[in-house]
Amino acid sequence: MDPATAAGAEAEHVLLATRGRAAHLTLNRPRALNALTHAMVRRIDEALTAWEHDPAVETVVLTGAGERGLCAGGDIRAIHQDARTGGTASADFWRDEYRLNARIARWRKPYVAVMDGIVMGGGVGISAHGDVRIVTERSRVAMPETGIGFVPDVGGTYLLSRAPGELGTHLALTGAPVGAADAILCGLADHYVPSPELPELLTELSTSPVREALPHRPPPPGVLTTHRDWIDHCYAADTVEEIVDRLLATGIQEAKQTAETLLTKSPTSLKVTLRAMRRARELPTLEEVLTQEYRISCASLTSPDLVEGIRAQVIDKDREPRWSPGTLEEVGDAEVARFFGPTSGTEALFTPGS
Repeated sequence: MDPATAAGAEAEHVLLATRGRAAHLTLNRPRALNALTHAMVRRIDEALTAWEHDPAVETVVLTGAGERGLCAGGDIRAIHQDARTGGTASADFWRDEYRLNARIARWRKPYVAVMDGIVMGGGVGISAHGDVRIVTERSRVAMPETGIGFVPDVGGTYLLSRAPGELGTHLALTGAPVGAADAILCGLADHYVPSPELPELLTELSTSPVREALPHRPPPPGVLTTHRDWIDHCYAADTVEEIVDRLLATGIQEAKQTAETLLTKSPTSLKVTLRAMRRARELPTLEEVLTQEYRISCASLTSPDLVEGIRAQVIDKDREPRWSPGTLEEVGDAEVARFFGPTSGTEALFTPGS
């Protein structure tokens, strides 16, 4: 494929349109569940730059093409190849992606993210930092990184560390998806709209201010509230080992199943995620948390679990990762600390005006 044709194909992965007072970003890789590439991140950023000072654009609306979801995350096949070969493409991608996440969070015009269907990883990063986040009865929102030997990023530890009680810790460690009500409860979304009503809402956004166009109705009940007691007790522990022990000691079937789920995840990722979550609670700004996440993400490129986790879940799909180290007890404090050390260029991830 010649460069011009390739550039055209990449441009088609994010469709741009203006309808009335609203500008629309449509992620357009439905066969890949709209997984983000570096080119897509750049195109979104360029569009926001163009629309930021355009007086005709009052609202930005993000949607995903296809029927399955908004976005399943980053292109982890590309990350797998980069990690295997010792490349720098993933670090470059994350740098621009995390900057975009922060930009969305401080966007000065209404940024409406339609989080219909599957919204995972990088999909959370380009939606849940917006100021108008819509979920539907089909929404499944998750940060499933520990299952591929990675750690929640794109500001995920910022959002989840600020969820009520220990709900965010539970979601960060298990990677469990949540529906509309629980996404709202955890601060990942704030408005519920039944999916059949989305076309009408998108039409109204072209003629009406966001707050006038949004319906106000409660979502169907969630499930996390009924589990708050054991979640808050178990995940308040200081170590992942103690969390697992507490879950097994409750005598509650759901807690036991959760412990079993945790024991299938990367032991290193679990320990790094818990420390990242606890540190994120103490960091006052999203930019500071994203900087921490960038260090962790870059360190993950040299961890065997990232390559192995993606192999098992996405490449070979045998669902039998061989983690190294293989148990929680084998992951020492020094190995966890390595993920939080300085990374070249990290300090300049965010500069004044970036």
